[in-house]
Amino acid sequence: MKKQLLAAALLLSGAAMAQENFSPEKLWSLGRCSAEELNTAGTKLYFSVKYTDWQTEKSRVTHYQMPLTGTGSIAETRVKTGYTVVQRDGDVWYATYDGSLFRGGNGESWTPIYDGLKDAGEVRVSPDGKSVAFVKEVLVKPVDGTDLYPDLPKTTAKVYRTLNDRHWDTWEDGKYKHIFVADIKFGAPATDIMKDEPYDSPQMPFGGSEDFRWTPDSKGLVYVCKKKYGTDYATSTNTDIFHYDLKSKETTNWTSGRMGYDVSPIFSPDGRRMAWLSMRRDGYEADKNDLIVMDTKNGTMLKANLTSAWDGTVDGFIWSRDSKSIYFNAAWRGTMQLFQVEVPNNLMVRMIPHLRKVTSGKFDIAGLVGQAANDEIIVSRTDMNTAAELWAVSPSGAMRPLTHTNDAAYSKIVPSETELRMVKTTDNKEMGVWVVYPPNFDKNKKYPTLLYCQGGPQSALTQFYSFRWNFALMAAQGYIIVAPNRRGMPGWGVEWNEAISGDWGGQAMKDYLSAIDAVAEEPYVDKNRLGCIGASYGGYSVFMLAGIHNNRFKTFIAHDGVFDTKSMYGTTEEIWFTNWDGGGPYWKVPTPKAYTDFNPSNYVAKWNTPIMIVQGGIDYRVPIEQGLEAFQAAQLRGIKSKLLYLPNENHWVLHPQNALAWQREFFGWLKETL
Repeated sequence: MKKQLLAAALLLSGAAMAQENFSPEKLWSLGRCSAEELNTAGTKLYFSVKYTDWQTEKSRVTHYQMPLTGTGSIAETRVKTGYTVVQRDGDVWYATYDGSLFRGGNGESWTPIYDGLKDAGEVRVSPDGKSVAFVKEVLVKPVDGTDLYPDLPKTTAKVYRTLNDRHWDTWEDGKYKHIFVADIKFGAPATDIMKDEPYDSPQMPFGGSEDFRWTPDSKGLVYVCKKKYGTDYATSTNTDIFHYDLKSKETTNWTSGRMGYDVSPIFSPDGRRMAWLSMRRDGYEADKNDLIVMDTKNGTMLKANLTSAWDGTVDGFIWSRDSKSIYFNAAWRGTMQLFQVEVPNNLMVRMIPHLRKVTSGKFDIAGLVGQAANDEIIVSRTDMNTAAELWAVSPSGAMRPLTHTNDAAYSKIVPSETELRMVKTTDNKEMGVWVVYPPNFDKNKKYPTLLYCQGGPQSALTQFYSFRWNFALMAAQGYIIVAPNRRGMPGWGVEWNEAISGDWGGQAMKDYLSAIDAVAEEPYVDKNRLGCIGASYGGYSVFMLAGIHNNRFKTFIAHDGVFDTKSMYGTTEEIWFTNWDGGGPYWKVPTPKAYTDFNPSNYVAKWNTPIMIVQGGIDYRVPIEQGLEAFQAAQLRGIKSKLLYLPNENHWVLHPQNALAWQREFFGWLKETL
């Protein structure tokens, strides 16, 4: 890392830069920098850099520690081979190896302290160092034939009596992730705090150790859980935060009455309060995310919503070191910025807390790590040209880079210019539209141009950096990218964000066309070479626009998009999503517009443009029949079309060589048809 930083400094000091074309292979050669944690004193930052060899699909991860105050330099953190560091409390480190927990102080020397971690994960040691919490799978409701009928060891049968039979990319096997607690001593028994409940904590499919926390006094822990089973689980988003008392072994719902997602519990450094993210409405997975604070130390359990009056939605947060305020990141006008909100000393006083935006710029504050001893907030930052790096932000908003993982690589690549333009919509609103220009852009030339349709449908379209939908990579191949913050995007007010629900094929489609029409008026846009691309809801948008675009586009690419809303309702796994966004089931009277006016399959007769369709084989969110139906319709209509099928991919593309095949096919199709 030291050599890399030195090389980057020399290159950036004025030496001539050798220009290289940005390619998928170069994209996959970049290091992926991510923070691990701050030490308790806030004087050291632990982080890692991951490199993936796409030829072998193997990765190597190097761990580092960086001083944030005083003197010193970045140093590699060496850990005994096979050991995994799970926690650092000051100078005391904890690691796991071969089913045991170890305590150490320098990464090389370890003392075993507990031996009950076989098949366990997400390990957390209590603040007093006397107890450990961890996660194991427990067979609660058998569905596999081999569990139901031990005398049939070769059966592959699965038996279901309720929904949630599959989720994301995995079939339900009757096992649930449960949290266990134990005293840290050899042979100490572990207690399953969730007993025989058919619920997961951490939450599936993406929850981790952030879903449970020890209380500051080490006398209990809190955990996130949706205590619903089967069909009730598939139709609800009502997770709660539960408190488990180690002495009484009693569990209490600390967020009872809050009907949407309640997640990310974090205790204040002074131990008085707990903050978390909360949504108000059950079934609405993209509801406004508010920041709630509750007194926990004095027994009053008073709660206050710190962001109820703010016209935005919170993404993630951290406490300030003095426990007097909270820093959070959120979408803001096509970017992700850092905000600060004060925490009232008395939660009984109903007042609007002071809230301010800390940072401004053409970048995303992509993640928050913590506040250092010198008051700087440690964050992860990206932009459309730059993968994640770690930065320090002063409370005033001044920023300084901490890591330079890919400086040497980027110094050889000409970046793309990005511009946020305001475009008038058909209902006379102002819409932010990102325009990304090819490197060395020449306004006197004409360029093929791609309309990018964002997924979600309520995912922010900001200065993110993707290793698949990478705007800089697309622009480097000679394309202008038009990426509108159409109806449904956070960062432009709650009303704008919510306008997409129940109106998938309505105003959002008009917003797309307003964006491409406005940019296409520029003399450097080749109107005869317009393409349209997108995934998930963006893939739905491609399918929908293919039937209503009035010959604007010359080619389409849809990845894991909803093609037929009726069959989507019958096969997707999170029913709350289609209930809310589609207006209910297709048998509802009157029939929701989702199945009539806003169903792309109803417009296939108007398809007349080449289309490439990508479908993951284990995508249960937008299941396989969506892509296959669309490809079959295009083929039977005699439309030039191509299917890229990825049998072992879910809603994303996670395998390096599949990702490269995806990008080669993607750019190959554009070259062939545009």
